[in-house]
Amino acid sequence: MTDSIQKVAVIGAGVMGAGIAAQITNAGVEVLLLDIVPEGAKDRNVITQGAVDKLKKSKPAAFMHPKNAKLITVGNIDDDLEKIADCDWIVEVVIERLDIKQALYKKIEKFRKKGAIVSSNTSTLPIEVLTKGMTKKFCKNFMITHFFNPPRYMRLLEIVVGDETDAKSVAAIREFVDIKLGKSVVDCKDTPGFIANRIGTYWLHAAVTKAIHQNITVEAADSVLGRPSGIPRTGIFGLLDLVGLDLMPHILSSFEEALPKSDPFIKLGKTPDILPKMVESGYTGRKGKGGFYRLNDKKQKEVVDLATLEYSIAKRPQIDATKAFKKGGLRAVLMHDSAEGRYAFDVLAHTLNYAASLVPEIADTVEQVDRAMRLGYNWKFGPFELIDQLGTEWFVEQLKAHKMKVPALLKKADGRSFYRKHAGKLQYLDIKGVYQDVERPEGVLLLQDIKRYKKPLFKNISASVWDIDDGIACLEFHSKMNALDPFSIMMISKAVKELPKRGFKGLVIHNEGTNFSVGANIGMLLVTSKLRAWPLIRMILKQGQDTLQRMKFSNFPVVGAPSGMALGGGCEVLLHCNAIEAYAETYTGLVEAGVGIVPGWGGCKEMLGRASQDPKTQKGPMPQVMKTFETIALAKVATSAHEAQDMLFFKKDDGVVMNKDRVLQSAKDRALKMAEDFQAPEPYVFTLPGESGASALQLGLRDFVNKGVATPHDATIATELALTLTGDTTDVVDECSEDTILKLERDSIVKLTKTPETRARIVHLLKKGKPLRN
Repeated sequence: MTDSIQKVAVIGAGVMGAGIAAQITNAGVEVLLLDIVPEGAKDRNVITQGAVDKLKKSKPAAFMHPKNAKLITVGNIDDDLEKIADCDWIVEVVIERLDIKQALYKKIEKFRKKGAIVSSNTSTLPIEVLTKGMTKKFCKNFMITHFFNPPRYMRLLEIVVGDETDAKSVAAIREFVDIKLGKSVVDCKDTPGFIANRIGTYWLHAAVTKAIHQNITVEAADSVLGRPSGIPRTGIFGLLDLVGLDLMPHILSSFEEALPKSDPFIKLGKTPDILPKMVESGYTGRKGKGGFYRLNDKKQKEVVDLATLEYSIAKRPQIDATKAFKKGGLRAVLMHDSAEGRYAFDVLAHTLNYAASLVPEIADTVEQVDRAMRLGYNWKFGPFELIDQLGTEWFVEQLKAHKMKVPALLKKADGRSFYRKHAGKLQYLDIKGVYQDVERPEGVLLLQDIKRYKKPLFKNISASVWDIDDGIACLEFHSKMNALDPFSIMMISKAVKELPKRGFKGLVIHNEGTNFSVGANIGMLLVTSKLRAWPLIRMILKQGQDTLQRMKFSNFPVVGAPSGMALGGGCEVLLHCNAIEAYAETYTGLVEAGVGIVPGWGGCKEMLGRASQDPKTQKGPMPQVMKTFETIALAKVATSAHEAQDMLFFKKDDGVVMNKDRVLQSAKDRALKMAEDFQAPEPYVFTLPGESGASALQLGLRDFVNKGVATPHDATIATELALTLTGDTTDVVDECSEDTILKLERDSIVKLTKTPETRARIVHLLKKGKPLRN
């Protein structure tokens, strides 16, 4: 059904409309982008062309690949509206004024083809109001599709349908945005703000107003409500800076108009005076001079005083209530006898209580609400998952103690949790007080679900192997940040050796952590280098190389299924997989140079091999060496799976999956298909330029050092990399094996770890979390 939408029109080229257009092109779909013609404009497409130009420069990037910009055709409503006749879906993203939207709908109705779907990105106007006075034919194909900003990165899409909306149209959009755009679809009731913004705006408004009234500083508020409750690292005030302070008064006023006077949101009070004052002074958040936080001329982070609006250097506050989280969890924070503890309870208890009071008004299930808040506001836990952490019985007792009204849903729970594991299934409590299975869409396979009813085939402290049925196993990393260590390598080795004996057809390497793997555990490298245990370093490198070689040449297919960061050693694991099914938002690179070493688990060898087979670099040995040298020496990182294919981290026939929830199933299907006639790949045989090639690279390096582009130790690292990639003492007429390059990798790393500069880089990265340039 996804094929039913071949071209999309987006009308409205503001930040949101342009972002939606970019995400649609990320799916490889053409977009017609339209907006008004400004009065007196010589270029009648100045708004839409300007929007595309901004998209090309946006940070973080709106396009997953620069070439996607070519899929956008710009135009204007006055001259080009008839072109929507070629479009299967028309998305309206214009100003939140009913008269303007309805006037546009009447124009759209003149030109859209039969069956073409029309949707609005509104988050404030009900669908029954939007469609009032429109024809039945229009209403049949009309719905609300509410994206979250930025559309590329926020995975939530809320859908609201009317009484007359055609089920086939809804199914077509649901499937398209799920599979092609990578969104998790949540069905919402036709109420103000729908789900995420209704709860999220209340939460933000409560946090700001209560901080002002209770004299809590910005830093203290972000500390006590941040990590303990699992909200984004920005904190509440940092999130407001990101959203834009200028938007908040408009959002708050729209809720004040739409909600009944009895709604708890209204009882929070008016927009704090501080917001318009800051906006008037140009402090609109990150897009302006700053917001609650800003950077001064010295690039130091400053924070505003909520009482005086004066800025001072931001410092990480030492809050006793926050410290209580380590020992007693969230409940200990909320019960802490301090101003910050009381503030945290006041904000969070009212927010969770508000969420509980809104089911089933805004959604039919608590699972929909939790998913909307996780994906729309990046909460780690939804409201009902947080109530479960606190305990429903305890939470109700606290509500009563603070003279807060207990919602019917909490009464219906009667002390039971909102979620439970039953017969290997995750279940949620419905509005009738009966547990129901959490249903996954067809084609979605989650490792967390497998783990509810199975035990691992093999397990150690850093990795596990699971049977995911149909003869396919899944290897999962689960160390801190999924950093790789000898235990991770041992598990790969065991899986490759033992699984075929047990009749398994293939292996998928996948986990559901934030990142696939941030690389090898460099703390281990630091300790061994300080001890001057060079043979041990060689042994660890050899063990990793041998394991990944066995994996690459095993007698069954190994499919990598990454998401998030796959850096250093994590990238090397993927380079040795027989195929990849990657989440589109996978960020891949060999970043070892920043740590002061070269890739040592076959990364140099694999990248060199891929370059030798790439049509762009097949003309002699030097182009392939230059391509690989540049990628590794500059520690280049692909910022999407599509870019990873261009940079040779992934192959052209590797799969890119837009929806993160579908990655494991796609990888499993790929492994099953490959298993039908699998043959291990042939080893690379290199023809390398040897000493003359290394000398050429070193000559260029000296020039970079003299110009100040590279540091002296950058040059030292790059020199070792050059020797590894050129084959060192090999001659251009000699053939060079994979084993030769692997030995050169080991030699280079041992040499580099003997230098104080490399050890300084490792120490700095471990302490500061960012590379040292020395």
